[in-house]
Amino acid sequence: MTRRLFLVGLSVVLLGACNKPSAGVSTNATSGTDPSNATVIRVIDGDTIEAEFAGTRERIRLIGVDTPETKKPNTPIQCFGPEASEFTKGVLAQGTRILVRRDVEARDDYGRLLGYVYRSNDDMFVNLELVEQGFARPLTIKPNDTFAVDFVNAARRAQAAHLGLWAACSG
Repeated sequence: MTRRLFLVGLSVVLLGACNKPSAGVSTNATSGTDPSNATVIRVIDGDTIEAEFAGTRERIRLIGVDTPETKKPNTPIQCFGPEASEFTKGVLAQGTRILVRRDVEARDDYGRLLGYVYRSNDDMFVNLELVEQGFARPLTIKPNDTFAVDFVNAARRAQAAHLGLWAACSG
């Protein structure tokens, strides 16, 4: 566990050193004791949130994970979608301070900021937590694949333990 946290932290530091800021999004932690660069405004669904960066609102799609759909137009609510959305709402309540890190590509085709989201008060890596708890499956879209192996391994563990969607949903 300690080694994994070290490697995640090292990857974040290296990732921050290699990326360029976009739309007011810092790739380096803020100075002082508050390692955040945004505040959660609302959770849209299990893998998409809205946050504010120094007065600028951004819709953020969590990189590397895919939760079952609850809001996609012309798509029925998928198995375990409401539970995934509620989990994300629970860990990223309105007003929660977060640190958002980017990977290679800053935005998706819908204009959403792509990010690895960390809860500032305890450094919870939200993207990974969703997969570890069985609320999301890994979704690797290159070139944003820094944590792809971690997400796949976490999904394997969650599936083996029959957690979340792995127990509730067939197929």
